[in-house]
Amino acid sequence: MTTTLSDLLTIEPLDVSLRDTLQHLIDTKTKPPGSLGRLETLARQLGMIQRSTQPRVTRPAMIVFAGDHGIAHEGVSPYPQAVTVQMVANFLAGGAAINAFSGVGGLELEIVDAGVAAPLPESAQLVSVPIARGTRNFAHEPAMTRDEAVRALAAGAARVRHHAALGTNVIGFGEMGIANTSAAACLMSRLCNVPIDECVGRGTGLDNAGLAKKRNVLAAALAKHAQVREPLDVLATFGGFEIAMMTGAFLEAARQRMAILVDGFIATSALLVADSLAPNVRDYCVFAHASNEAGHRRMLDHFGGRELLALDLRLGEGTGAALAVPLLRAAVAFLNEMASFESAGVDDRADHSANTPGAGH
Repeated sequence: MTTTLSDLLTIEPLDVSLRDTLQHLIDTKTKPPGSLGRLETLARQLGMIQRSTQPRVTRPAMIVFAGDHGIAHEGVSPYPQAVTVQMVANFLAGGAAINAFSGVGGLELEIVDAGVAAPLPESAQLVSVPIARGTRNFAHEPAMTRDEAVRALAAGAARVRHHAALGTNVIGFGEMGIANTSAAACLMSRLCNVPIDECVGRGTGLDNAGLAKKRNVLAAALAKHAQVREPLDVLATFGGFEIAMMTGAFLEAARQRMAILVDGFIATSALLVADSLAPNVRDYCVFAHASNEAGHRRMLDHFGGRELLALDLRLGEGTGAALAVPLLRAAVAFLNEMASFESAGVDDRADHSANTPGAGH
């Protein structure tokens, strides 16, 4: 079944009708009110997303989208573009951090060729749906056409529907693409109306001279495309095929009422686009971690988001999102398995209605 752009943008607001019921269940567990901290708000969010007082983590999945960027030819990354295909081959061989962390979280891992510039090895784990062999160089022209951007949105959405049909209700997205921090920084600058210098970081390890060059290249590109403001056009002008597919994946995951684990700087730039197109998408998002890449904290502030983890990660690949899965499992476990004061025969506090966080038993 073909999903149109209009379909993708039709996302129901979060169902808050269970909020009070969930909060009561959480507050009457055998613990001081608030003593499980962020796990309590996470359990409540998962319950509202799933419209259930007994939410579950079922067949969690991680989709890593890979694509190359024409802006890489401007020397904005210390690594050559060939590293994209080499790293994707590493994913397929099981040798990357995301492979290890997906195992830790019990995640189904899928790698998607969204538009890598070189041929990839055949693998049962690889879904090959490239829009083109890398984007154009947005220092000189839009990275993709609007039609290519819409096709990428649809392709990302299709991968989410595939996992939804297999029972997945928790999903995360990762990426690989040399120079994609440049694309993400431009998306952030334009969509959040933030000066580019506040968005640009060292990416994969630029020195001071490289960082200054990157800032100058991206500032000139933003000036060249100064009239581009509509979110889909911003995506087409500055984005990558992997970022565009992630954008479609965010939208479809929210349509499917999945809990969405948001990774770092590049993944959150895709969420910026998705949120600009359909703001209800953010209600389904769990911000897994705060990246060490410059600009990510500002992105989180834009969403009013609080990260679950702060580990100074800046690898990408979906690694931070994968590491958060055990916390989702813990949140649903306490909600579903902990006794209440009444069922355990434990005296509750006399002033239980005072919902002040407890420091311990």
